[in-house]
Amino acid sequence: MSTFTEEHLATAQKAWGDGIVRISTAHKNGEDFEQAAKEHIQNLYNYGASPVLFKPTLAAEVQFRGTFEEALSYFVATNKVCEEDGGFAIKGWTAVRFENTAVLLNGNTAMAMGNYFFTDPQGELVKVEYSFGYVLNDQDEVKIVLHHSSVPYAG
Repeated sequence: MSTFTEEHLATAQKAWGDGIVRISTAHKNGEDFEQAAKEHIQNLYNYGASPVLFKPTLAAEVQFRGTFEEALSYFVATNKVCEEDGGFAIKGWTAVRFENTAVLLNGNTAMAMGNYFFTDPQGELVKVEYSFGYVLNDQDEVKIVLHHSSVPYAG
């Protein structure tokens, strides 16, 4: 079994951000954004192999998304498994940048927390706080097992 490295983490975070931009771009261009979202979830999350602890930013009524279908609803809102969803990944994001404030590497797992910044269609940055947990599976693929996001406290 491989050991999780900083390179694994950087690659996984870049792939996640690129995937969000890919979904937004496909939506904007009238392409199959739902398929792009399905691939994003299948490639990056560990649904089907283990529980995934997913608490998305813009979820209030169904706060936790433990299934693939619930994650898809959050990202693109095409299946409307969760009625509140508006499609986070189809909001026109043009870039995503991670800033880790803490990283814990432990064997074949890693945890990271910090802020990520989404660039909206007008070029404005939207700051979101995150905690992600990752595992290297038996094929040495990085998979997300924990994803918690929230808007910064405004108090």
